[in-house]
Amino acid sequence: MTTVANVPASTWSPLRIGVFRVLWLAVLGSQVGTWMQMVGAQWLLVDQPGAAVLVALVQTAGTLPVVLLALPAGVLADSLDRRRLLIWVQLFMLAVGVLLTGLTIAGQMTPALLLALTFALGCGTAMTNPTYQAMIPELVPRAQLPSAAALGSISVNLARAVGPAVAGVLIAHTGVAAVFGINAATFLGFAVVLFLWRRHPTPDDALPEPFLAALRAGGRYVRHSPALRRFLLRVELFILPAVALWALLPLVASQRLHMGAGGYGLLLAALGTGAVLGAAVLPRLRAALSDNAMLWGGSLVYAVALAVVSVVRVPAVAVLALVPAGLAWMAVLSNINAGLQLFLPHWVRARGLGAYQGAFFGGQAVGALAWGLLAVRFGLVPALLAAAAVTAAGAATVRFWPLIETRHLNREPARPWPQPQLTVEPERFAGPIVVEVTYIVAPGNEPEFLASADALRRTRMRTGAVQWGLFRAGEVAGEMVEVYVVPTWDEHLRQHTGRLTGSDEEIDLRVQALSERPPTVVHLLPADVSR
Repeated sequence: MTTVANVPASTWSPLRIGVFRVLWLAVLGSQVGTWMQMVGAQWLLVDQPGAAVLVALVQTAGTLPVVLLALPAGVLADSLDRRRLLIWVQLFMLAVGVLLTGLTIAGQMTPALLLALTFALGCGTAMTNPTYQAMIPELVPRAQLPSAAALGSISVNLARAVGPAVAGVLIAHTGVAAVFGINAATFLGFAVVLFLWRRHPTPDDALPEPFLAALRAGGRYVRHSPALRRFLLRVELFILPAVALWALLPLVASQRLHMGAGGYGLLLAALGTGAVLGAAVLPRLRAALSDNAMLWGGSLVYAVALAVVSVVRVPAVAVLALVPAGLAWMAVLSNINAGLQLFLPHWVRARGLGAYQGAFFGGQAVGALAWGLLAVRFGLVPALLAAAAVTAAGAATVRFWPLIETRHLNREPARPWPQPQLTVEPERFAGPIVVEVTYIVAPGNEPEFLASADALRRTRMRTGAVQWGLFRAGEVAGEMVEVYVVPTWDEHLRQHTGRLTGSDEEIDLRVQALSERPPTVVHLLPADVSR
């Protein structure tokens, strides 16, 4: 019998939360405006010499900043007040949008200037995405994060379907400048919503990390977190072949199905419909299947749909095949995104999401270019069939490189260490700091102690250490000395006051329990620290 507790939360549950609902609608409006702007920019260039290259460069100018600035954007989002950062970014994008509109109305928009301003808007998008996603856990309960991630995927797919269609109608009746103006208005609307929201400050807001130190800390976290690296690998293995459908769908519509612009819009609408249907069934699927089963099944469904679309010549069949493709796209990517949201601790969440954003958009850019070149060289159908085969092969790799199970991990902040009691007070950025932790381990506990050492090492390295070692004292039987180096006193204090999670604490306590007496800790400071 199914109890109320076992019934999964609806995908739409987060929308019952007023703040999340308003912000989600504001983001959706901004995403629709972004797609409208992209179509308008491409339309301005269709009559220019070398139009094919210029039109392609619009997409590059819009997405390249997202790849280049992904991790720095995450650093700023983790170091500054996220609400204020988003407000300033929206005001910057508003200024760029107004400039685009004004120059277009005046007839002064050149291709180079258009690409430059599109690049500037891409920089704003690069700052917005990880910052907004990192705020979501502040807006909804942890149990609703998967639903919030699904709603994020819905907004992306709706914007992709609605934005170009609305832009086409506006361009036909009023011109490109109106499209640019509406896009600018969406930035203003998002900024107003953020201004009216009163965000509660978090402990991390009190003392932000210096930019370079925070950037290095984010890189260390990615490098020493096997679960995060596996999330990034899985999104790349899916997105690199799967993006072929999005990249080549216009050619499918025109060359294979002989449909015009309206037909292409219908195909996009089918993908969007599948994504919405996927959102409706995702909670049940997530409750019944593991993350890896979702990844495997969604990838196979997408591969089959891609193969069908590549060979059919009947538009109705292609539309029907794109609905499960949209559902599978939603299932795979929202599941990975939700898992990442649940896994990342608060102090590094935006940096981790920035790394995900870089992998996602970078994979899209590289994959779209590669499949486009293959289509030119070997033909449209062979390229799409090859993409379907690679997508299916990627599903098979789930057996060898599965997502690491993280649902059971305690990701809440923990403070298991007492504040250091020193005879001198180091400057905040004094360093390097060497920490020695001495354990007395009985012979019978030594194998388990050594087996736990690697998990302990990863904990230290993820949260701030740059070097780590475990040594045996030659003069004292059973004495084990853990030594690790932290760049600055500030970074070590952050280990004490927020970087550790509940799962890190469990590892620490498990190692301490194997010591016959409580471990002793010594902090070695630079000799001239008193200066």
